[in-house]
Amino acid sequence: MNETSEKVNINRGRGGTGCKVRSSNLELYRIIAMLLIVAHHYVVNSGLLDENGSVYSDLMSEKSIFYLLFGAWGKTAINCFVLITGYFMCKSQITVKKFVKLLAEVMFYHIMIWLIFMLTGYESFSFGGLIKMLLPVKQVEANFAGCFLIFYLFIPFLNVLIHSIDQKKHLMLLGLCAFTYILFGTFHKVSMNYVTWFIVLYIIASYIRLYPKPWFDKNGLWGCLTALSICVSVLSIICCAWFGNKFGLSDAYSFVQDSNTFLAVTNGVCSFMFFKNLKVPQSRFVNTVAASTFGVLLIHANSDTMRRWLWKDMLNNVGAYSTSYFALHAIGSVVGIFVICIVVDHLRICFLERPFLNKVFRT
Repeated sequence: MNETSEKVNINRGRGGTGCKVRSSNLELYRIIAMLLIVAHHYVVNSGLLDENGSVYSDLMSEKSIFYLLFGAWGKTAINCFVLITGYFMCKSQITVKKFVKLLAEVMFYHIMIWLIFMLTGYESFSFGGLIKMLLPVKQVEANFAGCFLIFYLFIPFLNVLIHSIDQKKHLMLLGLCAFTYILFGTFHKVSMNYVTWFIVLYIIASYIRLYPKPWFDKNGLWGCLTALSICVSVLSIICCAWFGNKFGLSDAYSFVQDSNTFLAVTNGVCSFMFFKNLKVPQSRFVNTVAASTFGVLLIHANSDTMRRWLWKDMLNNVGAYSTSYFALHAIGSVVGIFVICIVVDHLRICFLERPFLNKVFRT
């Protein structure tokens, strides 16, 4: 996922050779998206949203509304990541080096975190657990990292498809996908499958890249649409919480609970269009942090064991609900986890990934 950053030429001297560096607008967008994913996991993986959990005990309380809104944007953020990939990879090529880099990162964290839990005695050894750890793809319904690996292999074939059809057919294909996956998905009539959904997002992003329109670059428009979409999402969550509190329903995230629901899509597409055109000063720091965002996901959402240890045993999110510093606990935990994971992954890149790739591919 790290190759999906727009590059700009920086020339040195009159007509001198230039180097290419990643522009920081979409790198900043990537960082924000990962923070939203961590916040989402803080809420949904901790037991806070269990049917008899703290939040659903009183959906309209100040604390419950805070948690519902704090964790509402994870599925939107997944859309953001894949839109970035589609926007750039539709004019690029998948190489063996790129795939090996992605696979090695996924497997490194699978193995290392499993070993840590085994050696510390937190998790008991089992052959089933060993086999599960060695499989980079466990399911196609909800495992982001594994599904992204499969989706990555589809990209060369998707590029053949989108470059062999004209704009009209591309738009018709986009409309068909939207009708099938977004319309029905919003009303929960289509089962969520990340691999095929990523393909839909790729079709959307590639259309934006291949067939630019003047209104695609109107940042004021996209900023307003992003704000409107977020406001409608917030309103939908509060309304669903009110109905849930009054009639005993338990689906406050009804319109944002999956990546293919309408509001999750509009949030993702509108914010992507806004950041795509946003003028952000070139920042080496932003680009360096953004390069490790996928590592943040692979570490903190590595397995059920990691989720149990992180959110329930170490941070005790459910216990924090009843405290006066619940908001500080939530924000501090998310930022702290993000920073620690960024540091860990940056060290992995510097001391393992780069030497390994340089040796294997002689670059």
